[in-house]
Amino acid sequence: YYYIPSPPIGLAGIVVEPTEDLHRLQDELITAVKRYTVNTGTPAAFFSEEGGRDIQQSLIDYVANFVTIAAGEHFNPHVTIGVGTETDLNQMLAEPFDSFTFSATGASVYQLGTFGRARKELKALLLTP
Repeated sequence: YYYIPSPPIGLAGIVVEPTEDLHRLQDELITAVKRYTVNTGTPAAFFSEEGGRDIQQSLIDYVANFVTIAAGEHFNPHVTIGVGTETDLNQMLAEPFDSFTFSATGASVYQLGTFGRARKELKALLLTP
């Protein structure tokens, strides 16, 4: 478990062990989308039902700087599990957490919304075993 504070709330997630395959996948994805990237965007680049007023500047900055701050040696694969109050999230962190194994059966590309949530599906891909 972890959470990113944005008092009085926070964005919670579960950390995924970064394997060589995940690092390679991230590198390949960054290379594949490079020609579509721009230096920065505006709230209009994100999914919003509030005309962009619900899009945090920290999210815009995170996306604009993703390759520098969250790729390569800074890669932190994770599954975002929701938003909660810091009180509830601190209680969650204090409780035991048993690790578990999972595998993907598909992958999707989404337009991000508030707090980086996957809001609008753009493309879904089914993986074959």
